[in-house]
Amino acid sequence: MYLAVDIGGTKTLIALFSKRGRVVRRFKFKTARGSKTFIEELKENLEKFQKYKIRSVVVAIPGLVQKNYSVRFGNRDWGDIDLLTPIKSLFECPIYFENDANLGALYEAFRIPGKVIFLTFSTGIGGGIIEKNRILPESNSFEPGHKMYFYDGKVEEWEDIAASSALENYYHADYATDLRGKEIMKDIAKRVYLGLPDIVKKYQPETIVLGGPLGKIFKLYAKYLPSDLGIKFRRPKRPNESVIYGCNIYARQKERE
Repeated sequence: MYLAVDIGGTKTLIALFSKRGRVVRRFKFKTARGSKTFIEELKENLEKFQKYKIRSVVVAIPGLVQKNYSVRFGNRDWGDIDLLTPIKSLFECPIYFENDANLGALYEAFRIPGKVIFLTFSTGIGGGIIEKNRILPESNSFEPGHKMYFYDGKVEEWEDIAASSALENYYHADYATDLRGKEIMKDIAKRVYLGLPDIVKKYQPETIVLGGPLGKIFKLYAKYLPSDLGIKFRRPKRPNESVIYGCNIYARQKERE
């Protein structure tokens, strides 16, 4: 069995995968604000899975992974922390750390031919770059959400224009997934499209998968996206669980190396 850990800004999800790739058990808990408390709670919740024969553990990090153990979280002011030691004390198996956007991209691009870029429109805009079912090196420096664009009379970062959090603020909505209406969908398409020409020009993908909360309403706004880029747009297969399924694929790839 394989254990996947997706550390999010508000929730952390632990999922146990069978040999056949099915989720047989999952557990979710609130991500604590302090790193010490989080590590204690993570270890406590991982103990529930010690009774299973775990072949490897893959941990998805919302930030930078350094030397497979020291991680810098993008959504927490934690600096570099060691997660390897507490996890290693529980499991006698390989333990891997990878950026969450890369893992989400790995799953959503799996078995899609050519170069695939996965974009997640959530609190910010992140993503990953995949080719031949592998995370490409340039994916580690891929930060499309911070590029500046002009929209609605001002210049802002793309994620301040098109991330789901930005749309929620602009439309005074609790969730971007609740947004409806032709004019709203046209506006979303324009916002999403802003950064796409630069991405296509630089990385030359064949396919772009548009994920995050906007992935859930993909069909509503995708028909308004311009078709001048010569690429395919796809909706995500699992908008809420791309990352944990990416962890599962990553674990099996590492096992074969």
